[in-house]
Amino acid sequence: MAVLVGKKAPDFKVKAVINGHEIVDDFSLSQYHGEKYVLLFFYPKDFTFVCPTELHAFQTHLQEFEERNVAVIGCSTDTEYSHAAWLQLSGKQGGINGITYPLIADTNKTISSDYDVLAGEYVEDEKGQVVVAGELVAYRGLFLIDREGIVQHQLVNNMPLGRSIKEALRMVDTLQHFEKHGEVCPANWEKGKEAMKATLDSVSNYLENSPQFADRK
Repeated sequence: MAVLVGKKAPDFKVKAVINGHEIVDDFSLSQYHGEKYVLLFFYPKDFTFVCPTELHAFQTHLQEFEERNVAVIGCSTDTEYSHAAWLQLSGKQGGINGITYPLIADTNKTISSDYDVLAGEYVEDEKGQVVVAGELVAYRGLFLIDREGIVQHQLVNNMPLGRSIKEALRMVDTLQHFEKHGEVCPANWEKGKEAMKATLDSVSNYLENSPQFADRK
């Protein structure tokens, strides 16, 4: 699994469904460069089980991301038409009607491959023919990309394991706090809590006075 943290996020220009219904042909990551942070998340398949719970959870917290100047983008290896059809179904039907952030169509599997979250692989069988081992769908990858297009955080879950959207928000807050104040954010840090200068004295003082480490003194 490739580590993209600290590296330029792979760009793309693909078909996508935006605003919950509109299909566009040239949706790109670079459109946000210099303007917005991006939270790009991958999910395995449309019309499945854990996936709609995650997509709805991102929508529930979408305003919180937008208040932080973060664009949320979903991606799977399904087609744009599959996305559009799924968007027509209500939550009671297992659908994602009401999702307004972009869903990009990685039909050729190139984006999932570039971000190294593509499950399955092409192999040769005993006859020398190319076959697929496993399924060519995406793991639950999540990438926080800053305004300069650099990956600052990544997380990859196996398919049965749903993600915490609140943790994704917390990571946005830690990045933005560091950018604004130059302070590093300790374990379990949350917005509004004390952070630290990157010095030994600051660490010692934090460990001495933080309630969460009271039993370690």
